[in-house]
Amino acid sequence: MGVRKNIFTSLAVILLAGSAISSAHAFQEAPMLEALVKEGKLPPVDQRLPETPAVIEAAEVGQYGGNWQRAYKGPGDRWGPTKLMEERVVKWGQKTGGPLELVPGYISSYSVSEDSREFTFSLLKGLKWSDGEPVTTEDVRFWYEDVYLNKDILAEIDQTLAPGGKPMKLEIIDEQTFKVSFEDPYVYFLEILAKDSTGNPSLDRPSFLFPKHYLKQFNNKYASEEELKAAAAKFGVEKWSDLWGSRGAATAWWQNPDLPVITAWKIETPAPAEIVTMVRNPYYYAVDQAGNQLPYIDRITHKLFSDQEAFNLMIVQGQIDMQMRYVEPQDFTFYKENEAKGNYTVRRWTQAQTWALVPNLTVKDEVLRGLFETPEVRQALSVSIDRETVNELIFSGLAEPRQASPVTGSPNFDPELETHWAEYDPDLANELLDKAGLDKRDAQGFRLRPDGKRLSIVVEMQHANGPKTMEIIAANFKDIGVELLPRIIDRTQWDANRDNNDFQMQWYPFDRLSVVAADPRIMMGNDSYANQYYIWYSTKGASGIEPPADHAIRKLFEDWDKAAKAASRAEADGALNDLIKTFVTQGWVIGVVGELPAITIVKNNFMNFPDDLIEDDITRGIGLGVTQQMWMKQ
Repeated sequence: MGVRKNIFTSLAVILLAGSAISSAHAFQEAPMLEALVKEGKLPPVDQRLPETPAVIEAAEVGQYGGNWQRAYKGPGDRWGPTKLMEERVVKWGQKTGGPLELVPGYISSYSVSEDSREFTFSLLKGLKWSDGEPVTTEDVRFWYEDVYLNKDILAEIDQTLAPGGKPMKLEIIDEQTFKVSFEDPYVYFLEILAKDSTGNPSLDRPSFLFPKHYLKQFNNKYASEEELKAAAAKFGVEKWSDLWGSRGAATAWWQNPDLPVITAWKIETPAPAEIVTMVRNPYYYAVDQAGNQLPYIDRITHKLFSDQEAFNLMIVQGQIDMQMRYVEPQDFTFYKENEAKGNYTVRRWTQAQTWALVPNLTVKDEVLRGLFETPEVRQALSVSIDRETVNELIFSGLAEPRQASPVTGSPNFDPELETHWAEYDPDLANELLDKAGLDKRDAQGFRLRPDGKRLSIVVEMQHANGPKTMEIIAANFKDIGVELLPRIIDRTQWDANRDNNDFQMQWYPFDRLSVVAADPRIMMGNDSYANQYYIWYSTKGASGIEPPADHAIRKLFEDWDKAAKAASRAEADGALNDLIKTFVTQGWVIGVVGELPAITIVKNNFMNFPDDLIEDDITRGIGLGVTQQMWMKQ
């Protein structure tokens, strides 16, 4: 396993490293913006920046200009583009090979009360939206009072923002400063903010900030019924509330070029389009150590592709300047062999995830549901998998056979959990299935369910490594008398099946295994093995499916409730580790291989790309590399 590195550092009070650079400094800007200033279409750079801009220490002071070419898979694939540029009130930072730590975003400072009940944040003075309008705590108030607490927009508040069902409270102190408070201590709140912030009301995940001056036209507290109907018609949705939410047509910057943002780039040509384009935000709030307004790169273009072969061909033909998403470890040898031809270098981070089979504990087939709920069946399925063969044949030996559990270096890492039910033992698997009463077989040797039907499991896939991996696992399952039926579907159908409780098993990289406290929901079943149970928990029984009274998942919910209101970090960590242990030892998710390198294609003229960082949904993927400071040698 090698050296175990602690990748997590929490800082209660942090001041921006760049506080010494003020408006007295001579700031520089991109040539494309200089031209607009000369034409009178933009104010000078020092009037567009905050009084004291945030300072991002670039690995090397870069050159302005360039069009960063990458690829995307269609309207549903917003995660690649958005993770390039999401902004948080606090966010994860990491230096090459170092620990993860919390760093400020668009704030000058923050503080936490001794009892972890109150969190105070001060916005950068002079911060502006991409249209030049000031960003103030009125935008925070708008998010809180008119969106977060607006039942017409947000029917249910997620538990991570309402621990124990008690929503956070907001106090506006002045134009720059606001305070968030909770009834109970909440020691994990900053970690959660760094991952998710205010989450659901918009794809933008704007971390407390909504541009009131623009968005009030879509809000029922400000606009008339006629105006809202007209807006819904304009954006092609059924009702005005559909302008908001996880696919909000008006409130998601990925879809709406008119929406003001604070991100380094803003959408110019949205999906669906053959080429989606993003252009620099002239009011971005950060500079480098030399006073150059960031970002360095003028534009980002995302070219549509359909399948992995087409994407790999784009790489070899030099059409990708830098990309991690869809660069698959199983194609590592191919990428290395074509480095010179494509004028790029293959670079590596570490993925905080485990590729896993994820059964649906609330599957509509009641017989199959009963089998998935049987511990002997779950253990048998897990120990029947030849993980070493999967690693060598599919992942070029780059992975580690393991269970879906916190990765090496995580503050929650446990070597015993990593190997739980991960040994290859088909004899034991057969014994366990016989013991579970599945001792009858059909003419082809497949086991029969209690209702006399063949024990078949449909597994859905939407990743390129799925088909070949399932060939191996299907052969392993056949050896123990279980039929595995792989099915390839697209991402839209994938999400719909999970939302509608309409799947038996899915194959995907089970992530958020670096800092579990930042997003424990996937371990609790959310968008995963027990989505309906999690919905029941998070809505306090208003929807979803209630787990049986003696179901072990109730302990996970109880442990998170304990962690969320623990008086100390030690107490919270204890409850969280109990949650993790229950999740892994129950074997609800069947981990196969993990801790793979996150492979990235980096053109030889693409600069300031850092190596040896943690790739995870928690750290916002490629965003951890601070894309604003990356540049292209002209």
